[in-house]
Amino acid sequence: MNFRILAKVLGYLLLLLAVAMLACGAFAKLDWVEGDHQAMVALLTSAGVTALAAVILMVAGLGKIDRIPRREGVVIVGVSWILSAVFGALPFVLCPPHMRFCAAVFESASGFTTTGSTAMHDIESWPRGLLLWRSVTQWLGGIGILVLFVAVLSYLGLGAKSLFRNESSFQSGEATTARIQDTSIVLLKIYFGITLTCILGLRFMGLTWYNALSHAFTAVSTGGFSPHADSVAHYSKWGNGWLIEFWLSIFMLLCSLNFIIYVVVLHKKWRRLREEDDARWFIGLCAGIALAIAIGLRIDARYSTDFWPALRDSWFIVVSIASTTGFGTADYELWPAWCKALLAILMLIGGCSGSTAGGLKVGRLIVFLKSSAHEIIRAFRPNQIFRLVVNGNPVDDAARARTTSFVALYLFIVAGSAVVVGMLEAGQGINLETCLGAVLATMSNIGPGFGDLGPTEHFGDMRDATHLFLAGLMILGRLELFAILVLFVPAAWRRF
Repeated sequence: MNFRILAKVLGYLLLLLAVAMLACGAFAKLDWVEGDHQAMVALLTSAGVTALAAVILMVAGLGKIDRIPRREGVVIVGVSWILSAVFGALPFVLCPPHMRFCAAVFESASGFTTTGSTAMHDIESWPRGLLLWRSVTQWLGGIGILVLFVAVLSYLGLGAKSLFRNESSFQSGEATTARIQDTSIVLLKIYFGITLTCILGLRFMGLTWYNALSHAFTAVSTGGFSPHADSVAHYSKWGNGWLIEFWLSIFMLLCSLNFIIYVVVLHKKWRRLREEDDARWFIGLCAGIALAIAIGLRIDARYSTDFWPALRDSWFIVVSIASTTGFGTADYELWPAWCKALLAILMLIGGCSGSTAGGLKVGRLIVFLKSSAHEIIRAFRPNQIFRLVVNGNPVDDAARARTTSFVALYLFIVAGSAVVVGMLEAGQGINLETCLGAVLATMSNIGPGFGDLGPTEHFGDMRDATHLFLAGLMILGRLELFAILVLFVPAAWRRF
């Protein structure tokens, strides 16, 4: 293991975090809202500590790096997200009303992994500078901190490919066959452009610059943090509240699609768009389930609402859950059980590969379902030959096996983690629905769960060990299992 390479790259990672903290500290300095002086002190202190750690690592890693070997690339990916969560927690610990360290790590991990679960009891009691930092962590996590590095640190050369391959947000063949730095820079420009468009739209609809920035950062990153305790429902009663919700839902939807689609559009490769199965399936699922829930709420006497308000609520919540954003406008805990079951399915599936969304990913669902259908037919027609094509690309037997293994492992970890959460919270009166909701919300990077952790609740009352365990699940889900699990498999390391 080349520790000099690890130190240098991780040092630049921490330096980036320090600069982001410094920017939020500058906002807190210029902001005239009460409490932001304390936020400024916390952010600047955290930036200083983080920058000092960055300098120490960079000095330890002095020297030219021609390439980053695959083994070091895998370690950098896993360790960088852990370091981000730990150092990103410092402002929450240092700023009044102060978080416990484990809860702060949970909050920070929730930000960088774009999960959106919160341990804050009263969000609006925190200074605006700290809440802006909270939104910035999601915006940075949305594009993937390591992809950002690939674009900025051009000197990494071939090593950039190793980092890019193991960063789960962008694993498209179209990205890795071109010059990886050029592709990542294009993705960054697209990400900036979508963010700016969302900000300007929200500002035009009446939000302040601060609120427009905060919500745009977390909508585009499909993160879901909001500076308001009632999330987007804060604007639902405005005259144009429906327009604000629809605007945000469009960007949640756009950023749940494979970002390579936008690269394809820029290069005018229209034929490639017609082959995009993921996008069609994802949009179809959202539209179909939203319509089904709206009709169900309309005819359910307990909910008692007209069709259009029901469709408005169901559309926003379905897109928010399917995109793994987690914004809230309606309390889906009050909906019928079958509606919550559909939302749980959406939590598992998530968005498309190559997006900022979490979950199993629609592409894997397509491969899994088509492979299962082929196996059923093969049981009666053993000599029939099948050709599986997804997104215009043939899927070989090895890819099918990997997908099946991933789905099985994912479900196994979800079930096992629900048991662990129940054990860690023993004596707290936690039920199975809440345990399973906590795991789905964190591992699929959703935000809100079910039961006592529904859309109007928080994770703040959980024990320290539970906070750390769930933070680990967020990172595990964000890196799609293998990039983290491989760190704990000695046999895998011996093969390098």
